[in-house]
Amino acid sequence: MRVIYMGTPDFAVHALVSIVEAGHDVVACFTQPDKAKGRSKKLQPTPVKVQAMEYDIPVYQPVKLREQENVDIIREYAPDVIVVAAYGQILPESILNIPKYGCVNIHASLLPKYRGAAPIEWAIIDGEKETGVTTMYMAKGLDTGDMIEHSIVSIGDDDTGETLTDKLAASGAQLILSTLEKLENGTAVRTPQDDSLSCYASMLNKGMGDIDFNEPAEKIERLVRGLQPWPCAYTGIGGKNVKIYGAKVVSREDGIAPGEITMVTKKTFAIACGQDALQITRLQPEGKKPMDAAAFLAGNKLTAGEHI
Repeated sequence: MRVIYMGTPDFAVHALVSIVEAGHDVVACFTQPDKAKGRSKKLQPTPVKVQAMEYDIPVYQPVKLREQENVDIIREYAPDVIVVAAYGQILPESILNIPKYGCVNIHASLLPKYRGAAPIEWAIIDGEKETGVTTMYMAKGLDTGDMIEHSIVSIGDDDTGETLTDKLAASGAQLILSTLEKLENGTAVRTPQDDSLSCYASMLNKGMGDIDFNEPAEKIERLVRGLQPWPCAYTGIGGKNVKIYGAKVVSREDGIAPGEITMVTKKTFAIACGQDALQITRLQPEGKKPMDAAAFLAGNKLTAGEHI
């Protein structure tokens, strides 16, 4: 099939590779514009752009996809299908109507649950035991189009936003091949979404990572895992901002105020929460590299009863 591929982050690379290696003709890739990163502010290409260039696929990076010149470019390529995975822009109706088989989105949730920008992270934060990938026909609404098929992926107790993204990317890369085959041979189904079962996975922001120790430790531990690799959960220890990368739920005695250090050893320490306590195993002090709790305690004196 003649495919135009639209995607931006690492999650979208796996499906692009899968489609190309399966023998489909990817005639063009659309991705977000390069962004300045690091202290040098050097422009960095998106992961999808890097991969597309390795395949010598023409790459387009419009600031606004809906502009007529971009619509004309897509129409000139006469794609059979447009495949979209975490592209970062909404496709206007003028583009949705171009491909013979429509525009198909690879969405990282079991729709209609977790529509929106951050379905992977919110599935962890909310304590889901499984999630998955859904291929769907794109419509004018946000992730509201008819579903084609889906695959289920279990969420492990130690999964982070990063590790679960990798699992779902691999699953989506296989699922899209099945979907393209069904589109081509006319066996693809259209299953409308039940809007009453939907929930919205809002975009992440740095403020979400500010830990409230009045919350149960179980909820905070999920937040720690879900917000990796960005924006990360954090708190203040010794007057400095500290990102928390590893933690586990432990019991605590009654009568201890949330935010109070309940235990300190040479290797770890625990902080009281609204329910139970959070034992810290890995963290990153401001201006330092990530380290295990033992390394942190070697250079920072903490005492039980101290309130952070």
